[in-house]
Amino acid sequence: MNYETLLSVAFAEAQAGFDEGGVPVGAALFDAEGQLLGRGRNRRVQDNDPSVHGETDAFRKAGRQTNYRDKILVTTLAPCWYCSGLIRQFNIGTVVVGESENFEGHLDWLREAGVKVIEMHDEQCTALMRRFIAQSPHIWFEDIGECAQHV
Repeated sequence: MNYETLLSVAFAEAQAGFDEGGVPVGAALFDAEGQLLGRGRNRRVQDNDPSVHGETDAFRKAGRQTNYRDKILVTTLAPCWYCSGLIRQFNIGTVVVGESENFEGHLDWLREAGVKVIEMHDEQCTALMRRFIAQSPHIWFEDIGECAQHV
């Protein structure tokens, strides 16, 4: 599986979110063969809806699946508690993380549940999030940044 290619789909969503003035977290859900099921981005700012994180947007757009254990969720930033809960609730088997430097997320909690976690340490993902945090700290600290202080 070429995780870099899968991550590029999520990164394009993150970049689009940044360009729209939103939080640049993109995500995509793929099947076991790497076929795209759904892609999305954090739309909290754009939709004025705190529940539209990148992972949830991609998950919703993928539609109902009969099994999630063989699915691959790709996200540009380590998942927060909310999105980690989604991953565990639906038993998503693999999570590919673009970066966990700006936000560590809850990757150990996912691993403890048997989720295969692949950290990419992607420089583009890290740089885009750093740029966003510097440019819009008030938005960052609305929810994710606040969580980051307690990680």
